[in-house]
Amino acid sequence: MRSQWECILQNLGEWHGSFTRFSPQGEFIEDIPSIVSIEGINNNQTIHFVLRRFPPNQPVDELVLEFSTIARNTLFLETGAFSQGSIQLAPFTDFGAELALVDCDSFADLPVRRLRLVQQFDQNGQLNKLTLIRETLAGSNAIASPQVQIDDLIGEWQGQAVTIYPDLRPPDSYSTTLRIQKLGSDKIQQQLSTPTFNISSTARIQGNILYFDSGAQSTQILLLPGGATSTSPKSVKAGQSFFLEVGWLTQSGIRQRLIRNYNGKGEWSSLTLVTERKL
Repeated sequence: MRSQWECILQNLGEWHGSFTRFSPQGEFIEDIPSIVSIEGINNNQTIHFVLRRFPPNQPVDELVLEFSTIARNTLFLETGAFSQGSIQLAPFTDFGAELALVDCDSFADLPVRRLRLVQQFDQNGQLNKLTLIRETLAGSNAIASPQVQIDDLIGEWQGQAVTIYPDLRPPDSYSTTLRIQKLGSDKIQQQLSTPTFNISSTARIQGNILYFDSGAQSTQILLLPGGATSTSPKSVKAGQSFFLEVGWLTQSGIRQRLIRNYNGKGEWSSLTLVTERKL
């Protein structure tokens, strides 16, 4: 099993992509080209990180960092997938997280694409910003995934999940089954089963958004470019557990999901990576 530091090294390289901003309803706002360089120095004991963004008709926006430890608000998985963000939901403060997935070349098993999603909530707990970051490794021949359509999700998905914890206790691994079916033209039903729980929920379809309104908390799934889906509550508040999720249809019938879970006290409790295939 890789250490957290060994997991971060899966992200080394020069990544070319863009930062695409959307409204909470999935409406396109802007797209800014970017280059991210992640280099291991001092025998890979230190990370040298450079982010350059190229806004149209503006100076280059550059951020340079060096670090040799991983922040408490961040966890990495063995694939290089990671999440960083708020540890605690608190009143009158901004809240949010980044969720990042890595896709490997099927022949060399080396990372060639990344998909990152930043979900941000305002001081009243309302979802107010979404940023999708799609990147390919310089020199690779990786092909971008198309926009997700509802029919891409319909069917039965068999998966393997790994859950890791901020206190670095041993991870949990288990199987998952996700069944998604249409109910007429304007609704879907999904059933998620694991060895410890079964959940069934129904969503109404409105364009490229799935609204799950029947439970105690209203959740939405946005279908985004690059094979991405964004799942989150429309608002977060103390006293209710919730999760933030990015999904990535890397190719037809193969999907990754990364879920950052918060408990009823608003505390970050775990991070789960699910890799699933459609039967």
